[in-house]
Amino acid sequence: MPVIIPAALPATETLTNEQIFVMHEQRAQSQDIRPLKLAIVNLMPTKIVTETQLLRLISNTALQAEVDLIRMASHVSKNVSEEHLATFYKDFEEIKNNQYDGMIVTGAPVEQLSFQEVNYWDELKMIFDFADKNVFSTLFICWGAQAGLYHYYDIPKYPLSEKCFGVFEHEVLTKRPIVRGFDDIFYAPHSRHTEFRAEDVAKVDDLEIISQSPEAGVYLVASKDGRRVFVAGHCEYDPLTLDAEYRRDISQGKPINVPKNYYPNDDPSKAPVVRWRGHGNLLFSNWLNYYVYQETPFDLANLKK
Repeated sequence: MPVIIPAALPATETLTNEQIFVMHEQRAQSQDIRPLKLAIVNLMPTKIVTETQLLRLISNTALQAEVDLIRMASHVSKNVSEEHLATFYKDFEEIKNNQYDGMIVTGAPVEQLSFQEVNYWDELKMIFDFADKNVFSTLFICWGAQAGLYHYYDIPKYPLSEKCFGVFEHEVLTKRPIVRGFDDIFYAPHSRHTEFRAEDVAKVDDLEIISQSPEAGVYLVASKDGRRVFVAGHCEYDPLTLDAEYRRDISQGKPINVPKNYYPNDDPSKAPVVRWRGHGNLLFSNWLNYYVYQETPFDLANLKK
């Protein structure tokens, strides 16, 4: 998918150097095609890293998409310049009259707070309510998935005795388009202090558990109409993301175990083994194709429920 992004966005140079097809806005405007309209609600502190990771996956299909990056106006970001946010991001007030084919809500390092303690919770709830009527399908990642399940279905999150941290085996439980082409056993990274539980999801008739891990728990949940997809892990992570998180926590004196199934022989001096790249690309490709492109109306004005 040629993703349409501003030429000056840092991800543009990174992805171009990786020989990933990005399209500048000027070229896209000359084509007689309606690209998919996507929004990324980026809640991560490392916004440039996260936007690049997600744009890399969005780019890896044959579809064309234009992307709006969304920030929380009620939160001050400490790890990215205000110039970057002002140049490339919009807040809810700027997009509240838009419609989108798809939306991605990222994780955030706030899972040890209650939802109500998160300083942008009210704003995020407005975005969730907006998505109900103005977005065809939304993909929620990690804490974003926990927040979405709580907001829409009152499903709680629970603290873990130790951080779920590493790369874990998963199995497919239910054959749905989102897992089309998946291996019987596939791998995905997790990095979280909390979880949502299968028994709570099972109480909601509208939801299906599609994939889980014997060790990391529920991984992939979706509403039966495909309008909401919840992913408990981080298939978008770069090869060294878990390594960076591990070394950050070690340097700050925080209790942290070596990420599981990541370094050869659990030795942090060795380069990690990437086992999830194919899965991540296929998950995003399936979501964009089967849950967004194949189903969304051509005229987004017809989107509202």
